[in-house]
Amino acid sequence: MNIPVIILGAGGHGRVVLDLLKSLGHEAAGFIDRNQVLWGQLIDGVPVIGGDDEILKKPPGEIRLAMGLGGVGDNRPRMSLYEMFCARGYLFPCFFHPSSIVSGTASTGGASMVMAGVVIQTGCIVGKNVIINTGALVDHDCSIGDHVHIAPGAVLSGGVTVGSGAHIGTGAVVIQNIHIGEDAVVAAGAVIVRDVSRGSVVMGVPGRER
Repeated sequence: MNIPVIILGAGGHGRVVLDLLKSLGHEAAGFIDRNQVLWGQLIDGVPVIGGDDEILKKPPGEIRLAMGLGGVGDNRPRMSLYEMFCARGYLFPCFFHPSSIVSGTASTGGASMVMAGVVIQTGCIVGKNVIINTGALVDHDCSIGDHVHIAPGAVLSGGVTVGSGAHIGTGAVVIQNIHIGEDAVVAAGAVIVRDVSRGSVVMGVPGRER
């Protein structure tokens, strides 16, 4: 794909996305960020070209978008931004870091980001606008809903279901066949041995609702 890519979000996760694009040989045309202080700055050699309106100046066929918003425990801003630009006809390709391992029987939805060192095993289904972050491990037959963030180093054992909008924190471990409800937050380092209800926050070893 030779069409230039604009990254939505110029924070830390956006810089990781930039490195991902570079590793795949894609041209990053710039960052978009709602923080006006960043406008005109160079981040790792790539300009912050302005806010959302800068994208709307370009026809959807001339650019592609990459989601650079991360988020800790609240995936709604990322979901809102994705849906806004999709409704206007812009495309978000999936990007897979060259060091990731993704089974040929796994499927991923649009805009999903698979970062360095990730393993996604056979039979997994990954929704749209999902981040599977650095070094995360997703074992066989997991189902991950839309707009989920699987943070660095998290481990999902086989048959885990993660509802849309949920966040699985850094280094968390979810044992096999567990269901994580929509918009739930699993705290960093938690070990989940029972189902997690929708919208709850779970932390500790074993994980308990806060």
